[in-house]
Amino acid sequence: MPALASHRKPRTRVRTTTPAVGLTTAALASVTLLSTQSATAAPAEPKPSIEEVQKKVDDLYRQAGTATQQYNKAKSASAEQRSKVDALLEAAAKRADKLNETRRELGNYAAAQYRGGSIAPTATFFLADDPQSYFDQDQLMARMTSQQQKTVADFRTQQKEAAAKRVEATKSLETLTESQSSLRTSKQQVQTKLTEARTLLSKLTAEEKARLAELERKKEAEAKRKAEELARQQAAAREKAEQAAKEEAAKEEAGTGTGTGTGTGSDSGYASKAEKVLDFARAQIGKPYVWGATGPSSYDCSGLTQAAWKAAGVDLPRTTWDQVEVGTRVATADLQPGDLVFFYDDISHVGIYKGDGMMIHAPKPGANVREESIYYMPIYGSVRPA
Repeated sequence: MPALASHRKPRTRVRTTTPAVGLTTAALASVTLLSTQSATAAPAEPKPSIEEVQKKVDDLYRQAGTATQQYNKAKSASAEQRSKVDALLEAAAKRADKLNETRRELGNYAAAQYRGGSIAPTATFFLADDPQSYFDQDQLMARMTSQQQKTVADFRTQQKEAAAKRVEATKSLETLTESQSSLRTSKQQVQTKLTEARTLLSKLTAEEKARLAELERKKEAEAKRKAEELARQQAAAREKAEQAAKEEAAKEEAGTGTGTGTGTGSDSGYASKAEKVLDFARAQIGKPYVWGATGPSSYDCSGLTQAAWKAAGVDLPRTTWDQVEVGTRVATADLQPGDLVFFYDDISHVGIYKGDGMMIHAPKPGANVREESIYYMPIYGSVRPA
């Protein structure tokens, strides 16, 4: 009996240790799996610096400005094409009326023959849907009076004109559809870029927003410093020109001058217009920037310049891309009040120069019309519109 007891004891120990081995294996497997997943997981993207955020937001606003000009261009093209289509449809309707009138006249000739007792080949000609198919039958033409022949000739001409107008109107409608499609695409692009910019800014903490504001203040201060330097240079140039004019006047009084004069007539005419432009622009300060707007309660950049110059009696085109082609190009050093200053390589922004290196412009969404240094953005070039 002792030998049997000794035999059972080891079996009991084997059964109690088996579950422990299973649990340990599962635990090890879980740890190994977690370690593998941690090792293969993609590293988190580093958060952009405030400088990078500023650059990205500025770039998004610039892209929105470009899309705004595309929208303005498409809107102008759409409005112009709509007017053209309406005119063509009206012209086609008038030609159709004339065609029907001539057809009625031909019907009267046929009715007269019918009342005479028979429907002759000539009457068949008059009543046909397409009298032109009979036009080359000389024996029928010979039976008509000269008035009847003229009516047939008029009918033939009017048929051709009406058909041509219908074709032209159809093509114009197709172009209008394309313009409207482009308008919708540009509008979507503007909204997308602005949403991206707002989303990026909304993710900033209060501390990051304060740092971003500080960067903006430094950027504005540097732009103002450059504007003041330009103002000093322009003042020195004016003083030099005035001194030269006084010396020339003194020579003329002494009888030794060249008599060429100073040629200020055109300058004074431009200055008078520029004064009206700037008076208008100053009155808009504080009104919000709204992309695609042309006033009177809000403006985008080219909408403001267009409206300001219109107040001086000068019609400018709608977009920055077309406005830059108007008038005479001028160097930054030679800017005068009223001149238009364009920005960025894609010419997507414009402001009105007011003097001393400053301009009045409608800056961007979320901002109001204001005065600002022309050096706040990279200058593309400038023009004198009139």
